Amino acid sequence: MDSRKVILLVGALIVAALTAFFARTLLMGSGAPIAGAAPAVVIDGPEVLVATRALPVGTIIDATALQFKPWPKELVDNAYYLRANVDMTKLQGTVVRNPITAGQPLTQGALVKPGDRGFLAAALGPGMRAVTVPVSAQAGVSGFVFPGDRIDLVLTQAVAGGGDGPPLKVSETIVRNMRVLAADQRTDQSVDETTGKTVAKLFSSITVEATPKIAEQIAVAQTLGSLSLSLRSIADNTLELEQAIASGSVKVPEGVDPKAEKAMLVQLATQPSSGNPSYATGADVSRFQRRSVPGKGASAGFGSMSSGPAPVQVIAPAPFPGAAPVVSMGPVVRVARGNNVTAVSVAGKN
Repeated sequence: MDSRKVILLVGALIVAALTAFFARTLLMGSGAPIAGAAPAVVIDGPEVLVATRALPVGTIIDATALQFKPWPKELVDNAYYLRANVDMTKLQGTVVRNPITAGQPLTQGALVKPGDRGFLAAALGPGMRAVTVPVSAQAGVSGFVFPGDRIDLVLTQAVAGGGDGPPLKVSETIVRNMRVLAADQRTDQSVDETTGKTVAKLFSSITVEATPKIAEQIAVAQTLGSLSLSLRSIADNTLELEQAIASGSVKVPEGVDPKAEKAMLVQLATQPSSGNPSYATGADVSRFQRRSVPGKGASAGFGSMSSGPAPVQVIAPAPFPGAAPVVSMGPVVRVARGNNVTAVSVAGKN
């Protein structure tokens, strides 16, 4: 091999070794980098009103839906709500007209105020109807139902049946998970100006959001008996989710998609439902009440068959020709077959 090539190869190896040595020394001598907090970005601009969460069409605004945040002054639009010009208490109870994403500034035309034209129509979801239900102070949860709450509707009635016994007293939940749009003519919550707390007020009617079919059922229910409200919890109901999946009213998304699962839960949480009502009869509350509708010809009993020393007239044959029949009293057993009730005498039988 040429001596010149050997010298060049040796020199290259020496340079490589020195480079590796100095690089190792630098790495060992320098400490681990210290992660410092990123400097806070200061936004030069006024505070505007933005949505704290996604607000779909028909959302009733409350104190937790909006907040003020600094906004770059070159991006501020004249339609934005500025802190210096906005009274937050006047915005509560307004309804979202156009969908608003989380963190998006609100514009003047995005909200509809109570009393404005089209307010109630904006509060309704697609395909839904507004139904007004008269309620009493006791049936209205003593005024603790506010616009935006979710309720169940309970029907209480007396079913007379075909007999002369006492009527059957029954109460059943006919509709579940309805959104309250207004209490009387108020669509917002009453707030005490001195304490800032929500004030419960009695009302004589509520307006709820329902499907067209449920609206028809509520109209019929008002003619059957008295209606009362049952306030629902904010927490999700796992049992109702399982029932909705089993009945097919809520479609389970294919695969594992968190967004699709969240959309399914939102659909269940905002969808009123009827059918398969739960109920309670008078006998479930008191042993002195009926469990079934009195049958035709039944007397004032509490069941379909009764026995005991109820006195009835028993006519026996005359003891001798020309004598009057012997009338005596004795116990009977009443047997009900459908709507027919037969009294069987057991007088003189052991």
